[in-house]
Amino acid sequence: MDLNQRITAFSNLSLFLKNFLSDATKCEATLNDFEHLKEELQRVIQTANRHNAWFTPEHITQALSSWSAALQKDNLTAWLDAYAINSSSEKRVAVIMAGNLPLVGFHDFLSVLITGHHLVAKLSSDDQLLMPFLAKVLISIEPGFDSKITFTKEKLPQFDAVIATGSNNTARYFEYYFKNKPSIIRKNRNAVAVLTGNETKQQLEALGDDIFGYFGMGCRSVAKLYVPQNYDFDTFFNAMFKQQDVINHHKYANNYDYNKAVYLMSLFPVLDNGFMVLKEDTNFSSPISVVFYERYTDVETLKAELQSKADQIQCIVADDFIDEEVAFGQAQNPKLYDYADGVDTVAFLLKL
Repeated sequence: MDLNQRITAFSNLSLFLKNFLSDATKCEATLNDFEHLKEELQRVIQTANRHNAWFTPEHITQALSSWSAALQKDNLTAWLDAYAINSSSEKRVAVIMAGNLPLVGFHDFLSVLITGHHLVAKLSSDDQLLMPFLAKVLISIEPGFDSKITFTKEKLPQFDAVIATGSNNTARYFEYYFKNKPSIIRKNRNAVAVLTGNETKQQLEALGDDIFGYFGMGCRSVAKLYVPQNYDFDTFFNAMFKQQDVINHHKYANNYDYNKAVYLMSLFPVLDNGFMVLKEDTNFSSPISVVFYERYTDVETLKAELQSKADQIQCIVADDFIDEEVAFGQAQNPKLYDYADGVDTVAFLLKL
């Protein structure tokens, strides 16, 4: 397959997802047995939810919708136009995927295959169904991918390079274990939001999506707020009210009850609205149902502080704070060129 064939295949996968999500009777892409694949995907979604209660059907659908939009042909072409992708020798690239969000490893899946390499994927035990199904559809669209994709639950077979995502703890093991291989090793990161007190109701409600999307479990989930010294949290809590149904999810509710109880028994001062807890804290990574906050007095000093801690931050949600900021409500909708940890995956793969 050449690059154009690979782009066409993934753009047809986008059409399959679009038609599935709209419950269309026909697929706009050339694909045999569309109705059967639609029914199978419905079963996969339900089974994935039974295996991992954090993967609600709504969140899985959100992930599928996001990838359906991202994989449109114009997006793929614009993304890859920045690179000189030639027919180079194929390498076997091992990808150790996280499982905190549905299809969280799909960007690596896409990047390895779109650059012409062979994917050797080790899936998280929390997300073992969705990726193989999409691979099955991709192979149905373009059979040339059949020899390019390997999923394994065992020790990684022979490989030439590795992309691994995990916690700060596991990253140390990855760095040691893969020290003799070209690698990208990702660690813990979180998103932060910088508020001024001048945000509109619409902006704050959009921020609610950045905080509560996927239960706040993603590396792009806003886990910390920076607010002015005299910030009025009543306005913030009023905007968060739209997210109140999150407390009806039993696992989220258990985390909320537990974390709130721990803070209260420890006599930590917290703010609470019945489904989320705000705690003043200098750390970046907050527990599920908790958002940390920190007060600032000077914008330029805050910019310098965040720059000095850039290796702990995935993205900054704000309005007219820095050039690289993410708009309110868009933290969970990265572009294809928004690489995790700021490391250009495609450039890495093209150097192999």
